[in-house]
Amino acid sequence: MTTADRRTDTAPKPRSSQPWLHQRGEEIQEFGTVRQFPVGLSYDTRMFSCQRLNQVLCDTRILHDMYKKHHWLMRGQTFYQLHLLMDKHAGEQTALIDAIAERVQTLGGVAVGDPRHVAEITNIPRPPDGAEEVPAMLSRLLEAHETILQDAHDAAARTQELGDDGTNDLLVSEVIRTNELQAWFVAEHLVDTPLVRS
Repeated sequence: MTTADRRTDTAPKPRSSQPWLHQRGEEIQEFGTVRQFPVGLSYDTRMFSCQRLNQVLCDTRILHDMYKKHHWLMRGQTFYQLHLLMDKHAGEQTALIDAIAERVQTLGGVAVGDPRHVAEITNIPRPPDGAEEVPAMLSRLLEAHETILQDAHDAAARTQELGDDGTNDLLVSEVIRTNELQAWFVAEHLVDTPLVRS
């Protein structure tokens, strides 16, 4: 090999701004598995927490989307107030979604991501595709909150027993408190009371 050949072999390749399109890769971690991370928790504890968190994550994503749909479809005399409330609650649910997914990843798991996968796992019943009356939409939100709260209370108790303080804290301090507060705000819109006595 000549000196000129060696220079050609080691010469930098020209750069290109062309994106590498249609990339595919091997699945490097299956859903429902956890990698070993140095977080001071056993494999079984991390596996349990990831399973429970992914369930709460799926239900939270569905609740978020219900809030957005109801935000768009709200009607009636309290349209403006409920339109804003639905959007505010959707934003708070978005923050929960990120926190839950990041906790799953912190434990070495895989957070459920694809909406089609979410639809397979969720415990929240599917609402009709069209618009419902306002009380029905609000009732659906309350039922979804209760589903999440029941699961989060149980998961929080179990993760506390297992010593997973981080997951317990997330469930109690963020998931449960946010959902309780939102359920209260929504429920008060279903109380039929006059503003003043006649």
